[in-house]
Amino acid sequence: MKPYDSCLEKDASFLTEGDVAKTYINWSGGKDSAFALYYIQQQKKYRVDKLLTSVNAAYNRISMHGVRRELLEAQAIAAGIPLTTVELPEQPDMLVYETLLNTKMKELKVEGFTHTIFGDIFLEDLRRYREDKLRIVDIVPLFPLWKIDTNKLVNEFIERGFKTIVVCVNEKFLDKSFCGRIIDKQFIEDLPANVDPCGENGEFHTFVFDGPVFKNPIAVTKGEMVYKEYKAPAKLNDNCNQPIGATETPYGFWFCDLY
Repeated sequence: MKPYDSCLEKDASFLTEGDVAKTYINWSGGKDSAFALYYIQQQKKYRVDKLLTSVNAAYNRISMHGVRRELLEAQAIAAGIPLTTVELPEQPDMLVYETLLNTKMKELKVEGFTHTIFGDIFLEDLRRYREDKLRIVDIVPLFPLWKIDTNKLVNEFIERGFKTIVVCVNEKFLDKSFCGRIIDKQFIEDLPANVDPCGENGEFHTFVFDGPVFKNPIAVTKGEMVYKEYKAPAKLNDNCNQPIGATETPYGFWFCDLY
């Protein structure tokens, strides 16, 4: 039995033989959401009909990851899955974020979606938050990567032929030199001991440009390196422990622009 089978079987227990659940994936454009999609696609009980991404409408970029909208759209085309977005203002507070997301989830429920996929691995509080919010709209969350060892996961990701580039690093954990690197065996070896190899604690974020979930690779060119400072997070959002709301202590990120 694969590590994720029992969780997925439980969540699909209402289905009769031959049925499939209409499902959307919370898509950040990074490796965890791409690998979660890959795992789900190995099942026969879930039909992924939509990618859902939070976008900073002021900059036309994926929220926090900083990836241009056109590259997100290129991923959707390569995956053969329609894209829908939550259009966020430049600096949404928690109330604005949750209101916009809840509206989108209700729309998806009306469209017939019964399940949704997340790439979370081990953050218990984030999983509970997602489950609580989805319970309100009666959508079942799926966590196909849940509790898989992250060292095993990142190595399997590479071995399966996925290619991804680091587009953002938290300077609290990694220096500028890690930003813009391709994730390969050497990248994993170079990570400090306190950094999760999948970046599950928000140490880094990625953009997947090739792999078995795509019909074709996505051409990307590295642009300039940009430093941005934010206030420390007070709460979490849907892109795997990213800030919405803030305290007074600032912290910084390095971004590698792609085009």
